[in-house]
Amino acid sequence: MSRARLNLFIQPEHAKRLNELALKKGVSKSSIIAAALASWLSPESGDQREMVIAKRLDRLSRQFERLERDQNILIETMALYVRYYLTVSTPVPEAHQEAARAQGKLRFTQFVEQLGRHLQRGRSLVRDVHEEVQTTGEHP
Repeated sequence: MSRARLNLFIQPEHAKRLNELALKKGVSKSSIIAAALASWLSPESGDQREMVIAKRLDRLSRQFERLERDQNILIETMALYVRYYLTVSTPVPEAHQEAARAQGKLRFTQFVEQLGRHLQRGRSLVRDVHEEVQTTGEHP
């Protein structure tokens, strides 16, 4: 098989890495360049690369859609809670504010502990609610 001689100019750091790879693999630099060029020019590898990239993009799109759905659920939940809280809560008289603060601190501590237990179980409340809505056929 005849071969064509080429004089190429590459970046010094690429030349260094090519040298190291050739020494490590015990092959010539020409054979590494030939294999890389064959892979790059091969129509099959180009199609494979495109398929792999398309699969990855599809997966990323699905993950992004789930994140967007979860974020929308979180925003709506928070907005609904704040509206409800502001609608039903009455102002605390001055004489009872210290007791109310202590009760609020206790409730918040309990909330954080419950949240910690829920997160340790590895389940997502957003996912649970979404699955429940899907099984009952309701739409948020």
